[in-house]
Amino acid sequence: MQAKNDMPGGATDLVRARDQLLEGGDTRHPRLDAHALRQALVDLHDLWLTAKGAELGITADSGLAVVAVGGLGRREMLPYSDLDLVLLHDNVDAARVAEVADSLWYPLWDAHIKLDHSVRTVPQALRVAADDLTAALGMLDARHIVGDVELSNLLIGGVRREWRTGIRSRFSDLVEQANQRWRRSGEIAHRAEPDLKNGRGGLRDIQLLDALAIAQLTDAMPGLGPDVPGGGLKQAHRRLLDVRTELHRVAGRARDQLRAQDADEIGSALRIGDRFDLARTLSDAARTVGYSVDVGLRTAGNALPRRGLARLRRIPVRRPLDEGVVEHAGEVVLARDARPQKDPGLILRVAAASAQHALPMSATTLNRLSEDAPELREPWPREALNDLLVLLGTGRTIVAAVEALDRTGLWGRLFPEWGAVRDLPPRDPVHTWTVDRHLVETVAYASALSTRVSRPDLLLLGALLHDIGKGRTEDHSIVGADLATHIGRRLGLWPQDVRTLSAIVRYHLLLPDTATRRDLADPETVDTVVRALEGDPQLLELLHALAEADSLATGPGVWGDWKASLIRELVRRSRLAMAGEALPQPDPIDPQLLVKAKAGGVHVELTPGDGRYTHVVTIVAPDTAGLLSEAAGVLALHSLRVLSASLGAEGDSAIDTFVVSPKFGDPPDVGLLRQELIRAINGELDLAAVLSKKELDAGLPPNPYAQAQPRVLWTETTVPGQVLLELRAEDRIGLLSRLAGALAGVRVNVLWAKVVTRGASVVDAFCLDLRGPDTPERRAGIEAALLAVVPQPLPPKPKDAEEE
Repeated sequence: MQAKNDMPGGATDLVRARDQLLEGGDTRHPRLDAHALRQALVDLHDLWLTAKGAELGITADSGLAVVAVGGLGRREMLPYSDLDLVLLHDNVDAARVAEVADSLWYPLWDAHIKLDHSVRTVPQALRVAADDLTAALGMLDARHIVGDVELSNLLIGGVRREWRTGIRSRFSDLVEQANQRWRRSGEIAHRAEPDLKNGRGGLRDIQLLDALAIAQLTDAMPGLGPDVPGGGLKQAHRRLLDVRTELHRVAGRARDQLRAQDADEIGSALRIGDRFDLARTLSDAARTVGYSVDVGLRTAGNALPRRGLARLRRIPVRRPLDEGVVEHAGEVVLARDARPQKDPGLILRVAAASAQHALPMSATTLNRLSEDAPELREPWPREALNDLLVLLGTGRTIVAAVEALDRTGLWGRLFPEWGAVRDLPPRDPVHTWTVDRHLVETVAYASALSTRVSRPDLLLLGALLHDIGKGRTEDHSIVGADLATHIGRRLGLWPQDVRTLSAIVRYHLLLPDTATRRDLADPETVDTVVRALEGDPQLLELLHALAEADSLATGPGVWGDWKASLIRELVRRSRLAMAGEALPQPDPIDPQLLVKAKAGGVHVELTPGDGRYTHVVTIVAPDTAGLLSEAAGVLALHSLRVLSASLGAEGDSAIDTFVVSPKFGDPPDVGLLRQELIRAINGELDLAAVLSKKELDAGLPPNPYAQAQPRVLWTETTVPGQVLLELRAEDRIGLLSRLAGALAGVRVNVLWAKVVTRGASVVDAFCLDLRGPDTPERRAGIEAALLAVVPQPLPPKPKDAEEE
């Protein structure tokens, strides 16, 4: 470096040489890029300190040493970073030490260089590190500059040794310090003017990871190597440093917060683009760092050395969660017999289990899936689509699950279209999140509204894809509708559902734009909506729920009473102008089953279903009160999840057909199912108690992570005494058995039923015989009985608790 060769010995010359490096741009002194500038500044300061140290007699045998911490210690010197220096001494006369210190510090102060300094013996420095967590973290970056290298090594080795041995007692303070910093500075990825140093995902978090690595609790790049989107943690670190370096250069002073007015210049200097391109780059880097910190802290917490009675604790057991998926030490991991190479749907089962149980996915598991799991064939198997719907229906826990999948490249494998919106900054300042995070936030809000619609699966998919067309020059609604068509076909949706999904994306802004910009009293306003939706009341219902979820996910104040009332009125008027929806009808009964019904007795059949993990269970038995509850309970007892069911009767026999999916392994022997059904019919098996125990053994409360308010809808039929009851709720273990038992408990006869599980939600239609007293009080009693057994939303947290 020319600046190094020309630099005289004074501190003012140090400043002049630094300014020369910053002002480069001519033939003799070309402008250095951010990385080269940092290295030049490190060399510059090392050279000055080494020369000054030699001038002051700080030599190898002097008992004195200069150690750098902070940016110079890490070799990450920024243009206007403070100089953090420690003058170490060992049995040196106090007057001599004071003389050397003054001669070293004063030239720097006179040159107006910001200096953080201290003069200590090694034992004194070690005591400071032991008493002050911030000081200890700083000394972990210590680097010898000049003088007695053995003295410096005593400090560096001692600090690191005591850090490793004392980490168990300091870990909780380390975590709390990070949480406080994140609360003060926010997330870099979603701040208009982020704090590059202290924000979540910033440079302090890189140092935190390094500290955990020094403590030998995790490696320095937990979970993310160079092959993931964005280039991994090392590349993210480099990008953050580059942006902060240019921020110093543009501001002409030390600065951590990136101001909006500087973003374009910094983006141009780094050849990234404009301020939106810079924001996207920062979001990617910060989210990569944030994910790595989550993994690092979790790994470190599990690796902490045990002492005392903690050593006697049993090794954590592996609790089954799904086929090939278990919980171990508070993380979702693969079962020992899992074969990712032969199980492409395993990625979604792992993610769904993670979100359902609010447990993080192990970084090792995600890396193994990334390396070994094959691509899902198109169209997706039905089980994979169902696992995706379960993931989408879990509420707030989906955010962490999708973030982990996305940072490790797995989400982009499932949805290649995601790359266009990943880390894409919003153009409208009313938006809080990047486009990809906004889509996930919308899904989380939509899951709480899923019981308002008859097709919660299409609502969740529409929420996930409604802005997928952004990041392109064309109208994102039109582009997104085409993409949704391709995605829907890839997922294996029915053609009609593909058309509906595409229409959701195409018209997701129709209701809010029309309601807030046009006169609702004008008949043409309603006609515009009805024509656009081709008179489809189901699509209208889905768009209504999506409009609310989309607004809530956009930012504070976007959804309010005024907007909600306008859209509600527009929907009411539009529904009146549309034809009514067809009522559910019972499925026809297979003639062969009618023969078995006439023969009497209990018959159970188990045949393969359409998918790899689906089976069809057919039960023909005497139509007694409580049979449906007993049949569904026996299925749940054997971890057979009911995906759909058609329940009918012929004469004195009930004929029930269930499409089921085993939670683990193969389904039970059909003879065992028949035997336990007979026991249940005879009152020898207490299904309610067994199912409650099974739910507790699974580690789930009676109402696991419920988001949506359950709904009961009544519809009159043309047959006197018969009424249709539709229940929309979130699923739970043995729900159909509990519902049927509740109906039997209030002495209601179920004539037929159609049951559908869509991801984490159920839409169950029962045709009830209400001949006799059909009063509001009786219907209220039926509703209360059903609502008593379905998951209810957890009460909202107090505001103070949320802030903590």
